[in-house]
Amino acid sequence: MQERPVFHGTTIVAVRHRQRVALAGDGQVTLNNVVMKHGARKVRRLYKDTIVAGFAGSAADAFALFTRFEAKLEEFHGNFERAAVELVKDWRIDRALRRLEALLIAADAQRTFLLSGTGDLIEPDDGVIAIGSGGSAALAAARALITHSGLSAAEIAREALRIAAGIDIYTNESIVVEEI
Repeated sequence: MQERPVFHGTTIVAVRHRQRVALAGDGQVTLNNVVMKHGARKVRRLYKDTIVAGFAGSAADAFALFTRFEAKLEEFHGNFERAAVELVKDWRIDRALRRLEALLIAADAQRTFLLSGTGDLIEPDDGVIAIGSGGSAALAAARALITHSGLSAAEIAREALRIAAGIDIYTNESIVVEEI
């Protein structure tokens, strides 16, 4: 029996600071123990550039989720919270979607959510959340930078990712930041 290839994570961090929100993601794609790509774009803008979203996990699965999420945003005329709730509900109960191996972070001007296939829709208390293999390092770095620096949301997100890349072998310094 052939073993399924293992795609190792990435790191995505969302930082809400000073009336701005920034999502940063690294570009590394790893298959088993080989770096397959250095510059993948795992953070993108959605629904008329009013929402930013990033994924960790299988790239194909994440793109399927982005497509579904964009459809939900269109269906609910940009109502971010409603679209997120409906995507998570579908993700949990739909047989095909349930098998997707990815997590999403999405944010608009007011809210930030972590979405998962287990039915989770989590809004962080402090406006900072991270996912992926370097998520804990990025989260800790972002929280420290918010408290002890004068950096903007985008600068904090970028620096938190850079710090995570120095710790986590599945995260690189090819960083994309999107801010709203």
